[in-house]
Amino acid sequence: MPADHFDLVTRWRLDAPAEEVWQVLSDAERWPQWWPCVEAVEKIDPGGTNGENSLWAYTWKTMLPYRLRLEFRMTRIAAPVLLEADVRGDVAGRGLCRIYRQEHRTVVQYEWNVRLCRSWMKRLAPLARPVFLWNHRMVMRQGETSLAERLARDGANRCLELS
Repeated sequence: MPADHFDLVTRWRLDAPAEEVWQVLSDAERWPQWWPCVEAVEKIDPGGTNGENSLWAYTWKTMLPYRLRLEFRMTRIAAPVLLEADVRGDVAGRGLCRIYRQEHRTVVQYEWNVRLCRSWMKRLAPLARPVFLWNHRMVMRQGETSLAERLARDGANRCLELS
């Protein structure tokens, strides 16, 4: 595989019902409220009635001193278990998010098959690949931690509303 291509798989394991996880993840415009690495999200095109073919622009802060700007074209949405997108911008390729239950937990599995598009990243990729991989892991780890905290807070608030 060329140094500027990445096949990445990340699994988040969450103590919340899959439907609640789906609700938070499918509300992309609010990601910056709970995921510190997501700086901005903008819906460019709403797409069809279920959001398929919608176009979103994201700005990501990373652990390293650069930002990534990406556009996601949602190619398949099967609530509450699957999101698939074509990605273009600073990286290009395909992203897939699967949500499923496993051993009393909800698993969110992200699969990315992308290539670097920024010229400086492509030039550095043969040497910087381990650093780029570390950066991706840290961004995703922060997402998992932040989502778990958000879901726990939402669950506690629901319990207070019921009492």
